[in-house]
Parts: sequence; C-alpha cells; structure tokens
Amino acid sequence: MDHESENATRKHRIDHQLKDAGWHLCSYSEGLNLALLDKYALTEFPTDNGPADYALLVNGILLGFIEAKKLEVGAENVLEQAKRYSKGVINTIGEWNGYRVPFLYSSNGELIYHLDAREERNLSRQIYCFHTPESLESTFFDNKAKAFEWLKDKPIDNQGLRPYQKEAIQEYEKSLMDGKRLMLLAMATGTGKTFTTVVLVYRMLVSGYAKRILFLVDRKSLAAQAVTAFASFDTPRNIKFKDEYELYSQRFRKEDFEDEPYDPTVLPNSYLTNPDGTKTFLYICTIQRMAMNLYGKAGAFIDDEETEDDEDTLRIPSHAFDLIIADECHRGYTSKETNVWRNVLNHFDAVKVGLTATPASHTVAYFQKPIFSYPLQLAIDEGFLVDYDAVAVNSDVLMNGAFLKEGEQVGVIDTETGRELIDQLEDEREFTSTEIEEKITAPDTNHKIINELKIYTDDFEHQWGRFPKTLIFASNDIPMISHADRIVNICKSTFNRGDDFVAKITGSPTVDRPLRKIKEFRNRPNPKIVVTVDMLSTGVDIPALEFIVFLRPVKSRILWEQMLGRGTRRCDEIGKTHFVIFDCFNGTLIRYFKNASYNFKIDPPGSDTISIRELIEKIYNNEDRKANAKRLSKRLQRIEKDMSGKARDQFSMFIPDGDMGKFAEHLAKYFDKYK
Repeated sequence: MDHESENATRKHRIDHQLKDAGWHLCSYSEGLNLALLDKYALTEFPTDNGPADYALLVNGILLGFIEAKKLEVGAENVLEQAKRYSKGVINTIGEWNGYRVPFLYSSNGELIYHLDAREERNLSRQIYCFHTPESLESTFFDNKAKAFEWLKDKPIDNQGLRPYQKEAIQEYEKSLMDGKRLMLLAMATGTGKTFTTVVLVYRMLVSGYAKRILFLVDRKSLAAQAVTAFASFDTPRNIKFKDEYELYSQRFRKEDFEDEPYDPTVLPNSYLTNPDGTKTFLYICTIQRMAMNLYGKAGAFIDDEETEDDEDTLRIPSHAFDLIIADECHRGYTSKETNVWRNVLNHFDAVKVGLTATPASHTVAYFQKPIFSYPLQLAIDEGFLVDYDAVAVNSDVLMNGAFLKEGEQVGVIDTETGRELIDQLEDEREFTSTEIEEKITAPDTNHKIINELKIYTDDFEHQWGRFPKTLIFASNDIPMISHADRIVNICKSTFNRGDDFVAKITGSPTVDRPLRKIKEFRNRPNPKIVVTVDMLSTGVDIPALEFIVFLRPVKSRILWEQMLGRGTRRCDEIGKTHFVIFDCFNGTLIRYFKNASYNFKIDPPGSDTISIRELIEKIYNNEDRKANAKRLSKRLQRIEKDMSGKARDQFSMFIPDGDMGKFAEHLAKYFDKYK
C-alpha cells in the first residue's frame, strides 16, 4: 500500500478542515497586501527561518502558523517548526518570549496540536479541529490577565460556603492561573458540588474569564435541579443569578418544574451555531442532548429521557463555550458511552472541569488526577454527612448466584407474555445472580426479603415515630418480566398502607412522569418506599432517605458507591443520625467491595453488635485498636445527636464543654497520641 504524500495530506485533509472552519485558502505571492485579507489561510508564507505551510490572517493581522506533515508522521513534535517560523517573522503585532506569531499548530491531517505562544507557562495541547477565524480573533483580544487580577483581589466569601467548598474553588482558580485546562474536583456525594459550582461559575462570569459556560449533567432530573439551583442563587449584589446573567437550559416538560417557582428558558440554537462574543450566559443540559445536537441519535447513546425531545443535528463550532463543567463525569459504564462522553468534551476547545464523587479510571485518564478531593469519611468525621450501618438479609442468593436442589420450586418466566409458571427442578442446577429474576424467580425469596425488611421498618417506626424513607434497588425492569414490578406488588401487599405508599421510579416508558415522582419521594409524605433499578443511583438528592435495600447484584465500584451515596445526606429536620444498608445477598455484596471500595469502608454486617463497654475493652487490650477506635467514634457521634441538655452538663465533667460530637470526632487522634 502506497503511503500518502504530504501534498496529498494537505490537499485532501488539512485544506478541507480549514475550509470547514471558515478559512479561505490562497497561495502567498510577492506584493500581496496582507492588510486587506480577512479569514485567509495563505500557503507557503515566507519567514526568515523558512516558509510556513499555512499562515492564518484575520482582518489583516497575522495570528497563526500551521506546520503540516504527511499522515504517517507524528504531528506533535513538528510543532517545533511552527515555533521556528514564528520567531522568523518581522513587522508583526507583538512579541512574546521571542515569538512574533501567537497561535501555532501542527497537523498530519488527523491529529492537531496547538500552542498559544504568548504565555511562558502555556503548554501545547491536542485539539480536535482548527479554530475558526472568529475564535482566533476573540482569543487574541481577550484580557485574561485582567480576569486573573479580579480573582486574586476578590476573596471567596459567599454566604453559606463551607470551608472545603471554598478550598475547592481556590484550587480551581490556582490551577487556572497555572495554565491548566483540564481539572477534576472529587467531592463526596452530598457535600454540595452544585453549590460549589454555582459560586465558581459566578466568579468566572463576573471576572470576565468566561462568557459562555456549559454545565453538563448526565440525567434530565439533574439538569432540572441545576437550573433551579442556579436560578435561585443570591449573588453578592442581592439579586438572583437569573436576573444578573442569562440562564438557559434544554427543553423540559412543564411538569418537570411543577413544584418550582422558576420557568426555564430554552437556549436559542443561534447561541450554539453562531457564538457571539458579546453574549454572556450559562447553558445547562444533559450530555445526551449535546451528543444528539452534535452527532444525531446514531452518534449518541440511547436515553429514554431524551427521546421525547427530538431536534436536528446542529453545526456547533469548537469555540461555542469558554468553560465546560461536567457533573457526574464518571459516566460511561460501557465503551460506547465512554467514547460519546469523550467525543462531546473533545469537540469543544474550552477549559474543562470534571465533578465527581467517584473518580473512575477513564475519568482520571481524561481530566488527570483530582486537583482537590473531599472524601466521604472526612465529610462524615466533620459532620457534613451521616454514617451507615449494614444488615445482611439471608435470601439464599449469593453474589455469584444460587444453587437450587432437585425438587425445589422455581418460577419460570415466559418472556413473550410475562406469565410465570411454577415448576419443579428435575435436577440440581446453579443459576448466576443475573439469571435470577431475569430467567427464573424463586417465589418465596422476594416475599421473605420484604417480610424481613418490614421487621426493621416496624422497629424503626416504633423507636423514632416515623417510617423510614426506603429505596430498593431491584434487578431489572424488563417488560413482561420486571423484577421491579414484582417487588412493588409485594411491598404494597406486605405493608398494606395504600397504593401510594409504594412507587416504581425507573426509566421505563411505563413510568409516568419520573421526574415528578422523584420530587414526590423527596418532598411529600408518600411514597415511603420507592423501587428503582439505577435511575436513582446518581445525583438525586433525597436527604430523608434512611434505608437502602440491595436486591440487585452490583459489581461496578462506581455504581456501588453512587448507590450508597443516596443515603449519606444529613436531614436535620427529622433528626437523621445514619442510614442502613440491607445486603440481600447474605452479606456477600458488601464483602465483595470490602477491599475494593474507594470511599465506603463498611464493617461486615452484624459486626457492630458489641456494646460500647466491649469496644472500650478491646481498645484497652490493643485489639485492632485503630478500627475499634473508629467504631467507637461513630457510636459516640450518634449518641451526641440525641443527647439532652442535662446529659451534656453531666458529660462536661469528663470531656471539654460536654461536647460529645467534637470529642468523638477527634477520638482516634487521641488514641494515636497516647498509644
């Protein structure tokens, strides 16, 4: 096979890419009046150090050089030639560290590398399409130094901002000034990533660093929450964010905001297709919607939430946004989803910030290591989140499946009609955990689990005077054979508190208005029990949630942590002290993640039954001192939340100010000091 020549690469690849970006191509000739040229890419442009392959001119100003190589040559290293040409030009508009042309590129027709030579700390980076003339001109005249001065002079002191949230914004702004364009903030679920982002975005807009900002989320419910959070934010000028800056979203249905005072405004397509440097705005949408805008349905990943809102593919240039913030950026459980996620982010040449509670390997590979982390255990220790207990439910189903003996009854599901036929096994047979509730169902198992759950809810209700909001993760919601539907029906029958007491919330078309149902679960007395599969696994804020039940096998660390994160939020209105995890795989689910989990270090179910006296005895005898000190700390922190004033006075004889919470928080450190 013949290799492609450099001329062929330029003609068939680079020339087409430049034309697509809005450049007129023309060969340089002696005596050409450059001052008259606008949006031109001149080939073979002379310099004292040799001819540049392409020179980019906007309004008569020489702004860029491109060095082209044939397809088989790596593009990154040949950027050195573009640097050399930039130093060999006279009579240009400025000089920066010896460079006289600011924007430099190298390309082999497939890969493009770019360097803004004006800043000494700037590093070359890969981009995915050539900048448009409008983008180049806008970037040249932007005054980032003025924006940085504003950020340095104005302290981060917004009302309600927690110390770690302030630190996260400080690290972001420091990294921005250091020239970083890819950043990752890792903050535990429930620690206020959205509020942190609101303050960060506001400072970017006011400082002038960014005019056009995109906030990407991975679920429509999160987009609705984000729109409300930004709209209601009180700026330092004592006005709402939406009244100070333009705030737009993708299209929602009216009921998505039924309980909210804000009516979102849909972003005009022209803001995307024809970026205007005079516009200053924030746009909130799902990554699925943006993928559909860029690539159509065929190039995006399927999402039932977005199918109702079909739009044509839009021609969106790479400079449509100055800053992109990707929330829940661990998204991408399949290779296709990961590639779509990366393609959407790569399309835009902007500063990109990832937000996540659970950094995945593909997330770190893209954004690099977090510039700031606020882990779950620290948030619990500092009192911003609640901790957790674990209960093992004996269902005879393990993480690896179940071994059923000859003669046992099973329900065989007809996948065409959904009809369940009871049959007896003719022989011993092993079923995997994914086959159970998809191919077969053991009729007694689901009833047994829900009956055992009811024992715990009855005991909880007797002790605390309220029924615990409960989230059950079912195995599937497949038409005709839905495990979620079976669990809903069993719960309705077992608890017998009316039809609205239990609800299913999944992405299934059979679920009417799922976003509205999520709000009802969060804000209203009913439903008390919700059955889902994974729709409520990320980003949904339900502070009153106290029981999480696992009836589906999970082997993804990220998904496991996201699911558990639904329970960590504080809810002072109900006096929530902790939440309870029910492992319906005989405790094997928790043991599966015991050593692999990044954030959650859960004691095995049943290990927390010893008394405080026994815990102290173990610590005194130096039995697993560190782990037992941590368990004692958790016990005392819970006790502190229910202590009366009289109890605090009595404890003040033994601990400073009777402050059990502070004492418990630092307990492990005390033991380390005196070991």
